[in-house]
Amino acid sequence: MKVKVDVKKCAGHARCAASAPEVYELDDNGFNVTAERQVHIGQEQKARRGARACPERIINIEEE
Repeated sequence: MKVKVDVKKCAGHARCAASAPEVYELDDNGFNVTAERQVHIGQEQKARRGARACPERIINIEEE
C-alpha cells in the first residue's frame, strides 16, 4: 500500500498525523509533507484512518 498526498493543498489541520503519526509527516507549521510513502505492514488501517480524517480529501491510498 502507498499513500500519496497533494501537499500543496494541505490546510494544516494535522488530523492525518493525529491518526497515524508513523505514516504522515508534518512540518514545523503542521502541514503534511508526505508527498508519497510506502506504508509498512501493520500500519494500513492507520493510514486509511488518517486519509479519512483529512477534511480536504487530499490523501489517496493506492492498494498494491
